[in-house]
Amino acid sequence: MNRKNSFIHRLGLCFSIVLGQSFMAAPTYSQALSTDSIHREASLSEVTVTSVVGTKRKVAGKGRTASIEEHLLQLGNVSMVRRGNYAWEPVVNSMATERVSTTIDGMKIFYACTDKMDPVTSYVESGNLQRIRLDSGLDGNPQATGNIGGSIDLKLRKAGFDAKSHAYNATMGYEANGHLQVYGADAAFSTDKFYSNVGAFYRHADNYKAGGHEEVNFSQFQKVNAFLNLGWQPVENHIIEGTVIFDRATDVGYPALTMDVSDATGFISSLSYRREQLHGLFYRWETKAYYNHITHNMDDTQRPDVVIHMDMPGRSSTTGLYSLLQGSRANHQYQLNYDAYYNTLFADMTMYVKGAKPMYMLTWPDVGTLSQGLALTDDIQLAPHHTIHLSAKGAWQYRRINDDEGFRALSIYFPGMERTASDLTGRVALSYAYRYNGWKLAVGTGYGSRTPSVTEAYGYFLNNTFDRYDYIGNPHLKHERAFELNGSLAWASETVEASLEANAFFFQNYIIGTPDERLSPMTIGAEGVKVYCNLNNAQIVNAAAVVNWQFSDWLSWHNRLTYSYGKENTGARLPMIAPLTYQGALKLFWRNFESEAGVQAVARNSHYGSKYGETSMAGYAIWHFNIGGHFQIGTVGTDIHLGAENLFDRHYSTYSDWNHIPQKGRNIYFNLSFQL
Repeated sequence: MNRKNSFIHRLGLCFSIVLGQSFMAAPTYSQALSTDSIHREASLSEVTVTSVVGTKRKVAGKGRTASIEEHLLQLGNVSMVRRGNYAWEPVVNSMATERVSTTIDGMKIFYACTDKMDPVTSYVESGNLQRIRLDSGLDGNPQATGNIGGSIDLKLRKAGFDAKSHAYNATMGYEANGHLQVYGADAAFSTDKFYSNVGAFYRHADNYKAGGHEEVNFSQFQKVNAFLNLGWQPVENHIIEGTVIFDRATDVGYPALTMDVSDATGFISSLSYRREQLHGLFYRWETKAYYNHITHNMDDTQRPDVVIHMDMPGRSSTTGLYSLLQGSRANHQYQLNYDAYYNTLFADMTMYVKGAKPMYMLTWPDVGTLSQGLALTDDIQLAPHHTIHLSAKGAWQYRRINDDEGFRALSIYFPGMERTASDLTGRVALSYAYRYNGWKLAVGTGYGSRTPSVTEAYGYFLNNTFDRYDYIGNPHLKHERAFELNGSLAWASETVEASLEANAFFFQNYIIGTPDERLSPMTIGAEGVKVYCNLNNAQIVNAAAVVNWQFSDWLSWHNRLTYSYGKENTGARLPMIAPLTYQGALKLFWRNFESEAGVQAVARNSHYGSKYGETSMAGYAIWHFNIGGHFQIGTVGTDIHLGAENLFDRHYSTYSDWNHIPQKGRNIYFNLSFQL
């Protein structure tokens, strides 16, 4: 306990935050950094974000009743691993949680479930988000660490100063498939000295039905989310801000797994100071201190025919800070960021065998992680048509197994292992862009490393229902390293946007679980035991082609074709790599109305990771349609949207649906929102 307290003491907390945003913003995608071919930001407001062209009109969708996962799926480099109808795991550039950094307003948060049933994105709500920032590959945001695949930062909604004095929103949504109900309300208040955002959202869903009216048992969930964002400006250009988020999900079913979740609760808080209009090398300084605590309880009491009942709770606590300086000089726009955090992860399992004493086991042995990092970015305008973007970060990490029992258990399999470990990691990325007469050419490269996750280094007999193996961490793992190449070519006119983009990652010491036939599994029915190890090398390649036509002010056609490829040093295919996918949509605008008809067509997954338990998946085509409108009645704005997903009730699963659980069949949805 004294060691843990000393870790926290070494952090030395301060204050900070992000510039307040307007209460309502038009939903768009944009290239946020001109030199990065695949760095995007999406603004969230009333509708599902989507690419726009020509007249920049917005497109109908679920809006703020949509889940965070549905918003993320609108970003081109993102897909989802789905274990149920709730809390999908984001995948960026064909890489999952271990290789992706996810933050909320720059705050590091770590999930508390050994089965990744509670990704960071599950603890926020669309109504409290202003933007989603996606950085592709090794060019991460300043607070990101270990982001080989990319980084996601969820920017919270801030009313800001001198905005509309008061604004109110009420939202409700209903989906027929699974009887999903969404209710939300929020309010914003603003003066030249003070602002606040406060709101709450509630979601409830029963079991949904797959195509052909097949009920998917244990796919229900309910959650409540409440948030408060405050800002105070006691003196001009000196700003103090605070955030509190409470999120609780209960009775969450996971049809792809053998257990459900009785309770997943997150508490997220921050206090920050920001100084504007500085003189000299830097014009802005912001510093934020934060604390968050996550608890997660897996439960199998609602499942029939349970051979051995188990309790599997987990918890995660993180205390941290970051301090960001922004400046400009001549043709340079630069940022300097220091961040630090201390996190503890603890999970255990109790098995209740009939006629015997309960069996207890630690699955995460109370691992404490102290991390500090220094990041620098610089955007350089070489000439009117030539720009360079440079980013780099170095980080130091210290870990300790705090639980004696957990340390002794792992030592049986790794004699002589150390209780503590310290590591240096880093990343550097460089990109160049040329723009001329509607054309843009961008090329980039990067190199970086990451330390093993707590699961990869210290996990203890964690059952993976995907390949039916128990997994043991390996404290002797080397750093995983990756070299990235990326490029894009784009052309745009008043009516057409077209682009080609690709990236390739070449790994050394790629971390993945491999069978160890000397060990016996603890889970009934498990195929065996896998231990995490380093493969000599692996490769992942992603490519996309996009063509958008704006036929007129009221009609546009959007098309995107993507392909991904992944293999390791033996030639075996890596799992969870997307097959060839086409997405197309016709979008219609007329006065205050908007509609969309589209399709997603996916080829058969013929190149799959059979070595890692993956099987082939059939191709499919899924159609959708929606229509919506905005009406102003006096001072009250009203948005109405109606839509249908999987129009022809196709029964299908995607490559990333855990254990091939089927997707929703035909789903009719309706949402209504009011703004005052």
